[in-house]
Amino acid sequence: MNTIKEYSKAAFNQQAATYDKDIKGQHARSLYPVLLEKLSHIPFQSALDLGCGTGEMLKLILQEDVGKELYGIDLSEKMLYVAKSKLPEQVKLLLGDSESLPFPNNTFDVVFCNDSFHHYPAPRNVLSEVHRVLKPGGTFLMGDCWQPLVGCIIMNFYMRHSKEGDVKIYSEAEIVSMLSEYFRNVSWEQIGNTACIAMGTK
Repeated sequence: MNTIKEYSKAAFNQQAATYDKDIKGQHARSLYPVLLEKLSHIPFQSALDLGCGTGEMLKLILQEDVGKELYGIDLSEKMLYVAKSKLPEQVKLLLGDSESLPFPNNTFDVVFCNDSFHHYPAPRNVLSEVHRVLKPGGTFLMGDCWQPLVGCIIMNFYMRHSKEGDVKIYSEAEIVSMLSEYFRNVSWEQIGNTACIAMGTK
């Protein structure tokens, strides 16, 4: 495992116990209602949460429909420990790497990713895997950090020295370009002052 992933794993293991309440998880929490609203317009039965963290999004989806087939994958054992404490056994949680998903082709109706895309050192590898495990016509939905150009330049300068596994905050053009290599009907929108939502269809 490369250094960036090791930093991410160590940081999230450290944050796991308080992530649902403290400042570290605040940005992710702010996107939960936005992602849930988007998902409410997508017909799906099976979904994978990429970088599922403490499993809060999976919990919220299950509260809306207990019949969903839900999966989560994360690099951090301690995040998964918290997730397992709040989710029923029907939700399958796996320790693993988003660049190498342990699922067959065409498995999921939806794959979603909240506040973890900027941690991926090889984002195209992740998108390729997401495309592989999505069913034809399936949807990829992501929420992540966003900054205007100057903020982006400053943040990305500091991220080069991050000890928490941060890689890069992407511009709208960069995200749309990357997603368009793998998906159709790609959309992007700014959420508040520090976030964005992007979607695409296989």
